[in-house]
Amino acid sequence: MSAPVLAVDALGVVFETDRGPAVTVDGVSFEVAAGETVGIVGESGSGKSTTSLAVMGLLPRNARVTGSIKLQGEELVGRPDTEMRELRGKQVAMVFQDSLAALNPVVTVGDQLAEAVRVHHPGTRSSVLRGRAIELLELVGIPSPHTRVDRYPHGFSGGMRQRAVIAMAVANEPSLIIADEPTTALDVTVQAQILQVLRTVQDETGTAIMLITHDLGVVAGVADRVLVMYAGGLVEQGSVEQAFYEPSHPYTRGLLASLPRTDRRSRDDRLFQIAGQPPRPTDLPPGCRFGPRCEFFEADPCSVTAPPAAEVGPGHLAACHFVDKVVASSLDAGERGTGD
Repeated sequence: MSAPVLAVDALGVVFETDRGPAVTVDGVSFEVAAGETVGIVGESGSGKSTTSLAVMGLLPRNARVTGSIKLQGEELVGRPDTEMRELRGKQVAMVFQDSLAALNPVVTVGDQLAEAVRVHHPGTRSSVLRGRAIELLELVGIPSPHTRVDRYPHGFSGGMRQRAVIAMAVANEPSLIIADEPTTALDVTVQAQILQVLRTVQDETGTAIMLITHDLGVVAGVADRVLVMYAGGLVEQGSVEQAFYEPSHPYTRGLLASLPRTDRRSRDDRLFQIAGQPPRPTDLPPGCRFGPRCEFFEADPCSVTAPPAAEVGPGHLAACHFVDKVVASSLDAGERGTGD
């Protein structure tokens, strides 16, 4: 097998704050292959966006990064920002969730796309850059690209702006695209269109995609594998089928049970809710970090020892002391046709 596009090993990110060290990512390891889409899910504060910013080298000065991040076999941790600027946009690019903030309001969309190419290919003629901008707008499905290339961001709808941001990300055909909540604040129809754009781009370029989202429906529709994060750590990883139909960690099980279902027994059935709140990164509990919210919690070993990642199946890992119980409980719930 060929080497992965992205290989993250024992990644840790700690922020120095007035309240002490804040552990936001702790011991995270995963890989993303060429042409693969890996979805990272979890509640706000789980560390998924921090992980993506660590890959891009965009963390603030008070962040301390440990472990390894290799892009096409080259180590990124510890690289000076001057070298990271050469990689951003060329080998790795990011699609931010707020397209209006990501685009310059006083520069036309075409000129911004041209700039994304020019910065890595100085000396390219203006006519060539304009042609490339039109080509990119056409790739992401913006109608009449020859006329819209000269419009400003405020002249685009929210969905079209998000397409333009994706076009900017793929301008130099990077080997990895990180999409951070790319469908946030878009209606369902536009969400589907944006996800189709990402599929089209991947089919055309063969790029790897790291998709950061809280929307399990988005992951189910586009991802090949799923990474579930909680309190800075990976609690489960596997294929979409494994994570959705064979959840082996109580947190994954809780997330799935929280989804609205059309087959609930009555209208009075309430949506399942995971008890409690995620821990603060400055005050993480000992042992299993999900323990205080877990229905399978036992003081020993849950509050004593952090659970190692156990292999549930081929490529399917879960970090829980009671994986067998969780799997059996999930199967029983599935047979009953309920999510709780």
